[in-house]
Amino acid sequence: MQWLRWVGVRALRSGAAGSRLQERSYSSSQTNPPRQTPLYDFHREHGGKMVEFAGWKLPVQYKDTHIASHLHTRQHCSVFDVSHMLQTKVLGKDRIPFMESLVVADIGELKENQGTLSLFTNEKGGIIDDLIVTNTSDGYLYVVSNAGCAEKDSAHMLNKLQEFKAAGRDVDLEHIDCALLAVQGPLSARVLQAGMNDDLSKLPFMTSVYTAVFGIPGCRVTRCGYTGEDGVEISVPAQRAVELADKLLQNSDVKLAGLAARDSLRLEAGLCLYGNDIDETTSPVEASLVWTLGKRRRTAMDFPGASIIVPQIKGKVKQKRVGLTSTGPPVRQHAPILNQEGRIIGEVTSGCPSPSLRVNVAMGYVEPEYAKAGTAVRFEVRKKIVDGVTTKMPFVPTKYYTLK
Repeated sequence: MQWLRWVGVRALRSGAAGSRLQERSYSSSQTNPPRQTPLYDFHREHGGKMVEFAGWKLPVQYKDTHIASHLHTRQHCSVFDVSHMLQTKVLGKDRIPFMESLVVADIGELKENQGTLSLFTNEKGGIIDDLIVTNTSDGYLYVVSNAGCAEKDSAHMLNKLQEFKAAGRDVDLEHIDCALLAVQGPLSARVLQAGMNDDLSKLPFMTSVYTAVFGIPGCRVTRCGYTGEDGVEISVPAQRAVELADKLLQNSDVKLAGLAARDSLRLEAGLCLYGNDIDETTSPVEASLVWTLGKRRRTAMDFPGASIIVPQIKGKVKQKRVGLTSTGPPVRQHAPILNQEGRIIGEVTSGCPSPSLRVNVAMGYVEPEYAKAGTAVRFEVRKKIVDGVTTKMPFVPTKYYTLK
């Protein structure tokens, strides 16, 4: 059980970390020293301002301002170090039923090298974490989940693994000791194509290929990302991560980007941050993530919390996640959302001034009768009342690459 030993070491080093993005400081509450990715020294050499996030030391920004870095990603191409994410292989002939016993997606319907965003759910219908599952052509499922939930996710998967093994099922887990680089932006495919033999025009959104990148073998390239732009995430052998980053930066269109830009980009794209916008107290229906529930899985009601989640689809929920825009000072996490009469109807979970739109954007939860786009709302910001409105998401249209 090599994976089990690794989890134990990771738990001792990392402690129980939340992935909540703290304003200004970006610090976590851990007592243990933060971990470093294989690119830690590389970031410092390139002027990265290092902060603690989810138990790791990561760059919040570089010499460019946050806004400049954000806009460069939207207009050109940026590289993000996301090596803190947990990468896992699920192996064995029972790997698909094993994974389906934990998540809401229809893993069985995935084609070779196709992936999907899914959710770990609990029996109360809450979201334990969000993750990406890819059905590789190499006989295993490739799973990427959040760093802040690594200990919780690992324990959750191990408990289910022991249950499956006790029943004589063929499944195992293996930690992938690789760095992970996200290359994001409209020029990302052109930048990468110069270093790949594979034709990226045949690799649509949420598909994956195991290949060499700029002469570095053993890389898994997945067409995905968390910015709303076209791009990929590259799982690269840890010892060659700096080499790959250096080769990417040889292109003048490419710049490094940090946590600050990643957060504002994902918010503009209407994407959730675990610990802020979704957690174990929110259901997929409340979080407006019904599309993650596989149709076959809804009918079979065979995922954790299905007896609570499925009836919510056509029934009632106490709250709904919505997009929000406002005037005046930006609204931030935990700001109360009010109706026109001044009654509290919800709470903001994420918010920032949008560098792309030059308006304040946010997301949060409101009572269902206020969830319709265009509904006037108000916010309490520093004891002052600010006007706003519910809005469809994404705020900035996504540009994921699909085959025509």
